[in-house]
Amino acid sequence: MWVQGQIMGVLRSLIFLLSFQLLHTAKGSLVWLNESGYEDLVVAINPRVPEDANIILNTVTMIKDASNYLFEATKHRFFFKSVKIILPKTWGKNSTYSRLKTESYDKADVIIADPYLKYGDDPYTLQYGGCAMKGRYIHFTPNFLLDSSLVKIYGEKGRVFVHEWAHLRWGVFDEYNSNAPFYVSENARVEATRCSAGVTGKPVFQNCIGNQCTTRECQYDGQLYEAGCEFVPDLNQDSKNSIMYMQYLPSVVEFCDKDTHNYEAPNMQNKMCNYKSTWEIIMESDDFNNSPGVDGLAPPFETTFQLLQTQDRAVSLVLDVSGSMSSSKRITNLRAAAEAFLIQIIEVGSRVGIVTFSSTAQEKSPLIQITSMATRQKLVQSLPTSANGGTKICAGIEKGLEIITTAIGTTYGSEIVLLTDGEDSSMSTCREKVKESGAIIHTIALGPSAAAELEEFSNITGGLQLYAVDVDVPIKLVEAFSGITTGSGDISEQSIQLESRDQAVTASEWINNTVTIDKTVGNDTFFVFSWSNSQPFFFVRDPKGKEYGSSDFTVDSSNLKTARLSISGTAEAGDWHYYIQNVATVSQTVSVTVTSRAASSDVSPVILKAYMEKANVSPYPVIVYAEISQNFLPVLGATVIATIEKDGADAVSLPLYDSGTGADMTKNDGIYSSYFTSLSGSGRYSLKVSAQGRNQTIRLGRRQNRALYVPGYIENGKIQMNAPRPELADEEIQANLGSFSRISTTSIKLDNIPQDYPPCKITDLDAYIENETIVLTWTAPGGVLYDGKADHYIIKSDANLLSLRDEFDDATSVDAFNLKPQEAGNAETLRFKPENLTIENGTVIYIAMRAVNDKNLTSDTSNIAKATWFIPPKASVPTDEDNASDGVNITLIVAFVAGCVVLVCIIVSSTVCILQKQKKRRDPASRM
Repeated sequence: MWVQGQIMGVLRSLIFLLSFQLLHTAKGSLVWLNESGYEDLVVAINPRVPEDANIILNTVTMIKDASNYLFEATKHRFFFKSVKIILPKTWGKNSTYSRLKTESYDKADVIIADPYLKYGDDPYTLQYGGCAMKGRYIHFTPNFLLDSSLVKIYGEKGRVFVHEWAHLRWGVFDEYNSNAPFYVSENARVEATRCSAGVTGKPVFQNCIGNQCTTRECQYDGQLYEAGCEFVPDLNQDSKNSIMYMQYLPSVVEFCDKDTHNYEAPNMQNKMCNYKSTWEIIMESDDFNNSPGVDGLAPPFETTFQLLQTQDRAVSLVLDVSGSMSSSKRITNLRAAAEAFLIQIIEVGSRVGIVTFSSTAQEKSPLIQITSMATRQKLVQSLPTSANGGTKICAGIEKGLEIITTAIGTTYGSEIVLLTDGEDSSMSTCREKVKESGAIIHTIALGPSAAAELEEFSNITGGLQLYAVDVDVPIKLVEAFSGITTGSGDISEQSIQLESRDQAVTASEWINNTVTIDKTVGNDTFFVFSWSNSQPFFFVRDPKGKEYGSSDFTVDSSNLKTARLSISGTAEAGDWHYYIQNVATVSQTVSVTVTSRAASSDVSPVILKAYMEKANVSPYPVIVYAEISQNFLPVLGATVIATIEKDGADAVSLPLYDSGTGADMTKNDGIYSSYFTSLSGSGRYSLKVSAQGRNQTIRLGRRQNRALYVPGYIENGKIQMNAPRPELADEEIQANLGSFSRISTTSIKLDNIPQDYPPCKITDLDAYIENETIVLTWTAPGGVLYDGKADHYIIKSDANLLSLRDEFDDATSVDAFNLKPQEAGNAETLRFKPENLTIENGTVIYIAMRAVNDKNLTSDTSNIAKATWFIPPKASVPTDEDNASDGVNITLIVAFVAGCVVLVCIIVSSTVCILQKQKKRRDPASRM
């Protein structure tokens, strides 16, 4: 165990474990900038990682090195001041470990976890949004931290950390491109995709048979180098501006800036950030503008570290029972939803207590540890059944904190679930107490009149902000409670929502639907049916035909409008069918929810996470995101539908796409996105995302934003190659994936909503030359962002990329008068012959476009496409002087003529081949 002996002594010399500083709770576990020092950087170790002291030691060393490198790279402006490392509760206990406060694994900035199938150690940063938008987290594998041989492949760990930190904090992107490692430059040369262009090296092809590898010069495949050709840099060189390309190089100590940026390279930094350098984006950040910089050659403080350890959950339900809760079946729905939380959602081992509040607060149950169904049922019996009186939210919070302190002696790391439908003008009186408590407060706003200040308690403690519209059945509140799962990182403990559906059913009408229980889930599976008036007829049929009727369900005697079916053991994998008939003589609302847990701790289930946020660029549209993954790998090919609701407005259904167009930034990254434009004023919106996967279409993908796997280096003219990057076979990467159903919910509070939107920016414009004609392809935007269709396009061309970017209106127009835009999402094509330009070897032309809608609102300028015509130099052909003859030789003449004929045939066939290969270079999504 790492806590023993000499290792503890080393750790004590490295970190200040005993100095417990008060957590800056304004952003929970998110990093904040204290002048020039980043405070409260949170690193979390996944519960599946075996205990190993060296992971902690190497993490400490990595971040210390990163702090010094970051300080130099940002011209003495930023460094890491304080770091918290979260250890899983599965690791050995130690008195020097601190309790968590509002930090948690699921909010960590850096995650240390094994990769899928324990195969590959590429660091990466998960990025959802566009340029200058913060990422979600950095992922390092334990092996990356422990295996010193990987330094040859990725570079020094501190340097890699700074590369990933730039992704996470400032929203910049990579300056390499594994899918397009080479491009034709403006000076008609094939160049490596890199920044800066001053990085020297040579293209090398490595051929491996087993463990035996040989290298040779790369050959042309028509215009570029052949597939598999890699750029191998010189280890020693002059270039120092290249942190987002190859921080591995000893000379590299800065980010590319305006003067050194390679705007020609077909990389994500150019595509996403409008051809600006990484340093320009960093200089535009809030961090840069709020940091004065530091005088001196080293950071003014050494990075301090604190070890925290995850504990079992301590949760206090603080429930509103004021008079307003007696209307619209709210108290009945509250009881049913809280019952679902206690029976189905909260994890074994957690401690849960119940407090109610109206004009005063009452303890309904002290904290009880969940050890069995009996303890769950005991808590259910304490749930409220009636409501009256006023609304004193602070009284409820203070009582909730009190019962937690009584049970565990502290409120650090505890949670309060605060549910209310009303307002309280005195909420500010307990704000400081909440901030200092070290507890996380999750808020659930019920209905249209819940206190406007409610979300502030979540903001200052890092809790969830949830909202449920007011309906006749408890399903909206159940959806809200379902999101309050453990933040420990142990997915096998979490309740996973497979189905959540409600609909109005007329007299005698049937609901016949299917929910898939895939082989990664099945433990603690529950079907819950609720109704607004009288009990319907219902039954459930499993994949083998076994039926469960109403007698197999449990109906709570205090809530006769909800029935629950518990499936014993592990539920049969496959499609489960449920059938419900409204046997009443009038219409009523019926709802269905299905939850389950992982079938095994050894196999990660498919996870769905829903998000909704405003973009950080004009016109600030709202974007809905759904991330689907299995053990960190993206899940592709799912059907994803978002449902957005607001009190007083109709529900809106919105398909989400992983196409790399519209709101979706990257194709096939498992993040499905769409713009939400059907806004009905300011206020709270709830989001429910449903994801369905079928065997015929679903598959796993690979992380696209992976750290550069350095192929090798050149030192003193000698090529030193690394082993080829290990790759998963398709059958290996899809081995555990099948059909599935998932539901995820969240909410957002919106103000200052724009009224009109232009067409969205076109991001996949591509261009190529065919028969002296330029061919453009792109995906049609909408008339309103990615909805409907545009009115017309404005297309421009220029011989200079930056001129086209900066002076679009003055560039040469391309005739697109007869091109009528299609509906959003359709493929568009335009062919044209450029005026006053002769296409010849070395031709380079840039094209960009805008879309205009019927209100004359214009989109941002698209990505800039480059069309090139380049015929690579032919290899020299050796001559055989020994065959020369002074005399006339008929045989030689015949051979010469025959050779000429063959040569002409080769030239013709080569030209045809080149043209065919150029036609294939048309999918920018596969290269960007």
